[in-house]
Amino acid sequence: MPKNLPLTDYEALEGNIIGRSDWITVDQSMIDRFCDVTGDYQFIHNDPERAKGDTPFGGTIAHGFLTLSLITQMYKNHVPQLADHELIINYGLERVRFLTPVPSGADIRGVFTLKSLTKRQEGQYLAENAVQVDIKGHKKPAMICTWLTLLVSGDL
Repeated sequence: MPKNLPLTDYEALEGNIIGRSDWITVDQSMIDRFCDVTGDYQFIHNDPERAKGDTPFGGTIAHGFLTLSLITQMYKNHVPQLADHELIINYGLERVRFLTPVPSGADIRGVFTLKSLTKRQEGQYLAENAVQVDIKGHKKPAMICTWLTLLVSGDL
């Protein structure tokens, strides 16, 4: 799929998958760094021995918010852009659900479906994307949400 699409081609993608990211390994080092950034040191994230014995997960799991934060990396370079719209601004999230814990060492990827593209004003379009984060080897996704992004050309 071309990276920079004219408006009519981008609008024609509504209802379709517009991107699948590469797999990203969520290892213990990444989880530990996220603990450091957020201050969330609950043992299910950073104590492999205790998490193995005291949880149904069999080991540590990624924070739901870590999984959510990785959608930006998943989106980048895997979803086409609207031509002449150099800014992509995070506008918000709706209906975020964490369905399956992401075990340390698991590979995850994002699948993006364009639900709608709405003109807000000249040079600004609001994209509503359904996002599903899959875990390699699992039937149920790790996370689903609707992600709103503002596509902007020129000045705000």
